[in-house]
Amino acid sequence: MTEKRSYTLAELADHLDSKVIGNSDAVVNNLATIDNASSSSITFLANKKYKKFLKTTKAIAVVVHDDFEIDNNLNYLKSSDPYLAYAKLSSLFKKSSFEENTHSVHPSAVISNNCIIGENVSIGANVFIGPDCILHDNVIIKANCSLAQDVSIGKNSIIHHGSVLGSDGFGYAPSKDGYIKIEQIGKLLIEENVEIGANCTIDRGALGDTEIKEGVKLDNQVHIAHNVILGKNSAIAASCAIAGSTVIGKNFQMGGLSGVLGHLSIADNVSIGAHTLITKSINESGNYVGIMPAQKQQDWAKSSIFIKKRV
Repeated sequence: MTEKRSYTLAELADHLDSKVIGNSDAVVNNLATIDNASSSSITFLANKKYKKFLKTTKAIAVVVHDDFEIDNNLNYLKSSDPYLAYAKLSSLFKKSSFEENTHSVHPSAVISNNCIIGENVSIGANVFIGPDCILHDNVIIKANCSLAQDVSIGKNSIIHHGSVLGSDGFGYAPSKDGYIKIEQIGKLLIEENVEIGANCTIDRGALGDTEIKEGVKLDNQVHIAHNVILGKNSAIAASCAIAGSTVIGKNFQMGGLSGVLGHLSIADNVSIGAHTLITKSINESGNYVGIMPAQKQQDWAKSSIFIKKRV
């Protein structure tokens, strides 16, 4: 399907591998939330707590789960995974940026010596590409990013605005006269189909390399320190930090405002809840959390005493 056009429900059903309930000729030209939809919008219902909005939504169609019981006269697309259907719809109705439209280098971008730039690469305004960097095919670097040096970015990867990749890690040796800087002489290797959010920072390795494996997705303002290895298809929410030389397995998930200390090992298929601090290695897959929800101060004080006694 081509970008920025209208679609009938029949066309969308074919694209989403879903089933139309209602008028298959109804025309959709935008995607919206269920409570803000217009008469030309399609929306989705992936969380049952929003079901109440079906009574008031103005959407022309709603994507629902296969087992959803129809109880009104709206048009529906029945899908085995409404949230995945929403993701696919978002790509149809997205307005592309300069970088996504042009496949070119903005005149204000700086590309240093000994860089290799693949085909269909897009580099936005005020981007700095340092020496010895490699951008593979179909990479998108959005405005105001910096690649310090020795950064390799795999094909079909996207780097959002303001991120800094391959800068020095935090390494100093204490001496009687202060701190002596440890020069960072490794690389940053980012594999294919990675997406890095706005204002992220990923350091290059001190001796070996920092490695971001295939399919990793980072939210905004994530920091990854030197020599971290982040496993395939991991996803990290905003404002998280991973300290140096930690090795993380595949399918790692990390809730917002969480942290991982350095020199740890984390198994495959581990999920970390929001605001959790990991202080030791994790050898078994599973869900890990370490935060109490907000409560009145006097209740928190009582809970803290109980936890101290147990520890």
